[in-house]
Amino acid sequence: MAEADELASLSPSLPVLLLDNNLPLSDPPSSLVLDHPMDDLDDQPPPELQSSRTIHPHLTGDICDVQGQLLPPNTPPPPRDQPELEWAPFAGPSEFMLADLLFHKVEMSASHQNELFDIVDLMMEAYGDASPFANLQDMYDHIDSVHIGGVSWECLVSVPRDDLPANAPLWKTKSYEVWYRNPDAILRNLLDNPDFNGKFDYTPYVELDATGRRQWADFMSANFAWHHSSMIYDENPINNKGTMYCLIITGSDKTTVSVATGQVEYHPGYMSIGNVHNGVWRAHRNTVVPFIFFAIPKSDWKYDGDPDFRTFKHQLYHSSVAAVLGHIKSSMKTPVVRWCLDGHFRRMIFDLEPVIADYPEQVLLAGIVQGWCAKCTGLPENLDN
Repeated sequence: MAEADELASLSPSLPVLLLDNNLPLSDPPSSLVLDHPMDDLDDQPPPELQSSRTIHPHLTGDICDVQGQLLPPNTPPPPRDQPELEWAPFAGPSEFMLADLLFHKVEMSASHQNELFDIVDLMMEAYGDASPFANLQDMYDHIDSVHIGGVSWECLVSVPRDDLPANAPLWKTKSYEVWYRNPDAILRNLLDNPDFNGKFDYTPYVELDATGRRQWADFMSANFAWHHSSMIYDENPINNKGTMYCLIITGSDKTTVSVATGQVEYHPGYMSIGNVHNGVWRAHRNTVVPFIFFAIPKSDWKYDGDPDFRTFKHQLYHSSVAAVLGHIKSSMKTPVVRWCLDGHFRRMIFDLEPVIADYPEQVLLAGIVQGWCAKCTGLPENLDN
């Protein structure tokens, strides 16, 4: 106690703590246990760091009605229209089942189908009734008018020039067929595909992780989509404000397929949109759709190195691309209203930019000399600079 009195006399305002050697170390005196809120922090998990996403300030993909008038953000989507006839364009299930049997399951020849319809007509006349189809062509017309499923194929036919000389080579005087599907109809199906629900971006964005580092995941997170959206807005700020940016990605690759009769060449073109996530592309869920089969001009071997023949093939290729993609040309300048997969209408503007192709295809598309860069004007021996 003498030590305590001595300490108290030196600092009377300080409390005096005496160590009792008789107490075990595991049981401190109650007077030494501090009740402090910081004592419970060790039992709590550390706070999670949050990432952030910033969408484009102008092309925001706002919802609208079918007329393009903007709606409040929380407006529920309109109901989808149901077809008036369940079996349309067929009159009923019997007509559909007959067409499915003859055309799809049995694959009966045209002559036998015509004979069958003649027999059915005779039977119907005897009982005072009508045949489900007037003839084979009538059944084909019903099948072709079915709107459910993919977009139907159409055909473009080139027309030779009228001022060709009499001795013009055959490849100049013949017509070429280009089979295609309307790209506007393809885009409608892609934008309204329920398989993309939850894996679809309506606007470009910039995403940062918790440390502020930029995150790139899908196409709409790239600088390309952001910069092009800004360019589109700057072209017409009043009309393009609030629209949805729809990036069209195309690709093509000439393919040779071996069949029993020899080598058959195909030159297909494909189309997709950059709004879907990468995982959907990898899952092959109808994200890439063939939209064109280019014509492949043929000639005698003596024209293989002919510059005129090479120019003709390039012109036919570019004319085919321009004719088919002309269906959506106006939608690249003026927004159009389209139904999206979440059930809402949006005003959107198309942007035709990325093309996926190998180098020979790039040479054909860009119209450059073989061995040169399709992107810049650098010399072949000095591309790094």
